[in-house]
Amino acid sequence: MRIFAIADPHGNYLKIKGLLEQAGQIDLALVAGDITNFGPDEKALELFELFDVPVLAVPGNCDHPSILDVLDSSKAVNLHHKSYTVNDTVFIGSGGSNPTPFCTPFEMQECDIGSGIEEMIVAAENDKMDTVLLTHAPPYGVLDEIPSGHVGCTSFSALIGRVKLIVCGHIHEARGVVRAKGTVVVNPGMAASGYAALIEMKEDEQKNKIEVQLLHF
Repeated sequence: MRIFAIADPHGNYLKIKGLLEQAGQIDLALVAGDITNFGPDEKALELFELFDVPVLAVPGNCDHPSILDVLDSSKAVNLHHKSYTVNDTVFIGSGGSNPTPFCTPFEMQECDIGSGIEEMIVAAENDKMDTVLLTHAPPYGVLDEIPSGHVGCTSFSALIGRVKLIVCGHIHEARGVVRAKGTVVVNPGMAASGYAALIEMKEDEQKNKIEVQLLHF
């Protein structure tokens, strides 16, 4: 499965077509939040029209919670606190972020961020399916560092080692790939600045292999 992943377009979608051309053939697109820059919610529809494959999306802290209604009525799949299955892989999502100093529109307490995630992961484990977690906020301690320290979400760091892949954003300066305890964590970078990631999940000699290519246009 070839996955095109972006985060933090903040309403600027000018680089997306060029990034898609770089990626080549893809099966699925993931959008890890901050789809708009504090609205309007309907701006997100312009982004989704750029894709001719299924799009799974979660909002970011700079989106208004009301964007969930737009996602529900769009061609994209609203993955916020929901799951979506592709073959033997379950995609689970959580949007918004843990609290920031900036009082942005879509912030939640840790207990609310993790709501329902554990149950969906246990169900996937029981069915022996791989799990991909799409979030806006990164796990605490992984691709989450700013000058003042780590600002990620502890609810997600507890899932490292239990899911195959985490795609996140939020921290623009933390673009990169980290492998820990069998989990691959990817921050594609800020899509508004021309960054994305191409992620390939494939079978390799009886074990799952994940390859990541960071893109820039």
